[in-house]
Amino acid sequence: MGKGRLEAFSDGVLAIVITIMVLEIKVPHGDDWASAQTLLPVLLNYLLSFIYIGIYWNNHHHLMHTIHKINGKVMWANSHLLFWLSLMPFTSRWMGEYHFSPLPTAFFGVVLFMAGVAYYILEQCLIHLHGKDATLAKAVGNDFKGKISVFIYALAIALAFVQSWMSITLYALVAVIWLIPDTRIEKMLNEENR
Repeated sequence: MGKGRLEAFSDGVLAIVITIMVLEIKVPHGDDWASAQTLLPVLLNYLLSFIYIGIYWNNHHHLMHTIHKINGKVMWANSHLLFWLSLMPFTSRWMGEYHFSPLPTAFFGVVLFMAGVAYYILEQCLIHLHGKDATLAKAVGNDFKGKISVFIYALAIALAFVQSWMSITLYALVAVIWLIPDTRIEKMLNEENR
């Protein structure tokens, strides 16, 4: 099976997720700075969530450039990833509206954790389909970055019940780790095109 529809569907879902997140931001009840300040946690949380969706979109895009075909397992693994990412508007709004209180902050981490696991499963399904010598397998190697991210999410979930700011800091740390361009796939593709 070709990968075009899977890419298009994924791009569409992620675009809708971002749209829902921004539509969830409510206008403040007033036109003064005090009213606007009540939006600060919501806007900061939107920024973090938007960055995460952007990170997943970017990495998914690179992932799709390393493959030539998909199968049913890949389609279900991709749907599994999209399910967790589709929960971002809900968790983002909950955490922002309740000013990063413990339970919403932990639940935000659960969604990030599960999205990380789902992405790893998608990666492994694609590697299994294309083989250990395929571009993707060579590019991701042991996927240290992905594994450490999931570990940090698990730690952040637990810390949400101690100090939620520690969890937010760890979520932001993982985002920064992934914002630094991951050139493994691009390097492999460039080497193959020489």
